[in-house]
Amino acid sequence: MKNRCPWAEPELHHHYHDTEWGVPSHDDRHLFELLILEGAQAGLSWSTILRKRAGYRLAYDGFDVAKVARYDARRKARLLADPGIVRNRLKVEASVLNARAFLSVQEEFGTFDRYIWRFAGGRPIQHHLGTRDQIPASTPESDAMSGDLKARGFRFVGTTICYAFMQATGLVNDHLVTCPRHKACAKLA
Repeated sequence: MKNRCPWAEPELHHHYHDTEWGVPSHDDRHLFELLILEGAQAGLSWSTILRKRAGYRLAYDGFDVAKVARYDARRKARLLADPGIVRNRLKVEASVLNARAFLSVQEEFGTFDRYIWRFAGGRPIQHHLGTRDQIPASTPESDAMSGDLKARGFRFVGTTICYAFMQATGLVNDHLVTCPRHKACAKLA
């Protein structure tokens, strides 16, 4: 693809950029997966997470939120020994706490999708950015999302992580206007 967003230049990123990033997601399983992966990425490169994504899917039962919410100390210890994921005690613990909080949100709102899309006003926020330098690290919307998620017991959901989650799940379209995916994702709004 010509004129792909500059962050996606490593070949490992091409498929993710070209098929998933910025596409509006309304699937709770997918939303849970990206919430966990974005939290796992904190302090690391996205390349690290993409390389381990298959390992995460295996280790986390295909991101079945109900199963993850039931993980006990023994299961968390197995995760911490699994080289297929980021073996960070705080991130593993947060993933289980986040699964439990995710279920609470689903119970309150019917779906996590219905809850999370409120932070974008129910439709993807369309940015028209010309350079990588114009892409923000956070916005008032990601600040609000972060604060609300934290109040509900979620962890590893700072405003920068929330903004990356918004980009990944299509709550915001941050493909550069020169990237063919910008127009394609805008049509999905």
